[in-house]
Amino acid sequence: MIENIFMRGQKHSEFSWENLGDIKEGRGDLGEYVPVKIYRLMMYTMLSVMSKDMGEDKANDYFREAGFLAGTEFAKHELSLHSDLSNFISELQSKLKDYRVCILRLEEHDPATGNVVVSAYQDLDCSGLPITNETVCHYDEGFISGILTAYSGKKYSVKEVDCWANGNRVCRFKGGPEA
Repeated sequence: MIENIFMRGQKHSEFSWENLGDIKEGRGDLGEYVPVKIYRLMMYTMLSVMSKDMGEDKANDYFREAGFLAGTEFAKHELSLHSDLSNFISELQSKLKDYRVCILRLEEHDPATGNVVVSAYQDLDCSGLPITNETVCHYDEGFISGILTAYSGKKYSVKEVDCWANGNRVCRFKGGPEA
């Protein structure tokens, strides 16, 4: 049996940032970027299969959980977690735009409570979807929650309140530290 050198010392199901690999080396001619349609094809077919198997609510919970893990790891590896809030948000906005995830805007922040409202324009997950009168960015809820948790050291809960799929031209998320 051939040993999987990429998974030494960990279970296959455990995420490690290093397992993302050297994308530039591995995809030399194709580069780092994939069309949004292909990303959504992967995401929405996964969600469909999971929803059929375990129900829509449970599948959405798993997407939030995966988003939280991704957001936490993204923050740890891509952002300066010890800067002041203004610099942190500026760096986050820049990274999300550079990675073509979205154009992020901090709409509200209450320093006393830590509550925030952020909006995501041209969001990777849903901008351009047909209107279904629902919010669909469950992964993003977890992703933003993970980023805020990693930065603040407090567990954040984030909920999407506006979405392209419910007729808005922006995804808006409200979040705050859990009690």
